[in-house]
Amino acid sequence: MLAVSWVVPGMTDIRAQLGLLAKVVVTLGILLMIAGVVWRGVTIENVERIWNSLLARPSGPMAFRFIMQPSIAAIVAIRDGLYDGRGNRSPFLWTILSNPQERGGRLREGLNATARIILLGLAMDTVYQIIVFEAFYPYEALIIALLLAFVPYLLIRGVTSRISRWYRAHAQNFANTTW
Repeated sequence: MLAVSWVVPGMTDIRAQLGLLAKVVVTLGILLMIAGVVWRGVTIENVERIWNSLLARPSGPMAFRFIMQPSIAAIVAIRDGLYDGRGNRSPFLWTILSNPQERGGRLREGLNATARIILLGLAMDTVYQIIVFEAFYPYEALIIALLLAFVPYLLIRGVTSRISRWYRAHAQNFANTTW
């Protein structure tokens, strides 16, 4: 039996490196965390304000981003999950949680895939904060960008991979059935 190794565009192996946009996202994330601590501090009042603000956002201006960003992340996650299913790779989130050897590479894959969406989320939340609060809260921008882009990607990619692998196994069994 011939083993075929194939490379899918956009997918990487365990030794994958971060792309330029992913490096920008990581650097910007670190800078936003540092700026949030220095500028706003870490207090119970800030945590309560962030929580209340996050709950109020879906009904405020620019609410379309709560549909747009997860939708784009879902499209990318479905694409990558189908590639995982074709390559018979383990589900994305499960691998991150249970396999320390592959965790870093798979996280880099996910970050490379969602870097544009996260940057879009950061830009949109910055505009939202300037319009609504007339101030900038770095923590909130980072939290919203990750919640709307990376979390849906984590959840949907693994589910898609499982469905794809199940479908391929059943389609192959059906094809092998003689009538």
